[in-house]
Amino acid sequence: MIFSAAVTELLGQRAVLSMLQLDGFARRLVATVDNLGRSHAAPRLWPVNPTPGRCTVAQGSEGTLIATTNSARYLPFMSLVNTVNAARAVALYKRFYPLFQREYEALGFPRAYFNDRLVDVIDELLATPEPKQPLAVRLTEVKGPIQPVRPWVLYEYADPALESRSAGQKIMLKKRPSRPCARSTSSGN
Repeated sequence: MIFSAAVTELLGQRAVLSMLQLDGFARRLVATVDNLGRSHAAPRLWPVNPTPGRCTVAQGSEGTLIATTNSARYLPFMSLVNTVNAARAVALYKRFYPLFQREYEALGFPRAYFNDRLVDVIDELLATPEPKQPLAVRLTEVKGPIQPVRPWVLYEYADPALESRSAGQKIMLKKRPSRPCARSTSSGN
């Protein structure tokens, strides 16, 4: 059985067609896992389709905050993740590990093991702090002659300590709900 067929068997055709990028899936998965532990994880390399909608923000006394409603955008994907049979997913990973290892080596890591990197990144993601309140964000400063036009803007965390975290942790922080805040508006990612 080829890899894409095995993924489809695990997750179901409907979920695969709506949520995944099967072309080069193993390469995309390996690159994304590696990048989640670094400062940037380019969405064009992700094995999943971008989440529909835009990052929802709200104005609060602390400035622009990630709205508590933002996490709802990720519910379909999280529902899929929660329905995956873990034993079958592990068996699929083991079966296709040689493919993942070849892709990892092709990324420029010929003397390293992908599984070691995966475990390190999982540990990194598990160490993501739990926000106790909505997180403040600001528009990313763009240097140069071409400026982004609303609504296509990007936000970064206002707290430099949060902004300096790994790409994976910053993604996890954006997707976590926190206590309610003021009215919501939608823009940026």
